[in-house]
Amino acid sequence: MTPYANLSGDSGVQAYRIGARQIAVRFAGGAVYVYTHASAGREHVEQMKLLAQAGRGLATYISQHAHDAYASKQP
Repeated sequence: MTPYANLSGDSGVQAYRIGARQIAVRFAGGAVYVYTHASAGREHVEQMKLLAQAGRGLATYISQHAHDAYASKQP
């Protein structure tokens, strides 16, 4: 996974992995959530990819727009 830049300094996101139709996000507790086009919607997943690469705003976006829309959770 790619380390999240966390430019705000207070994000719960640690790392991410981008796929063609998905993004996997690892949070501070260690859990990895996978958001896909099918589960969260293409527009949300693509926005999450942009925010992940920018290093800012990903956790906030997920909590506001895609919180429970994950396809899978890995402990």
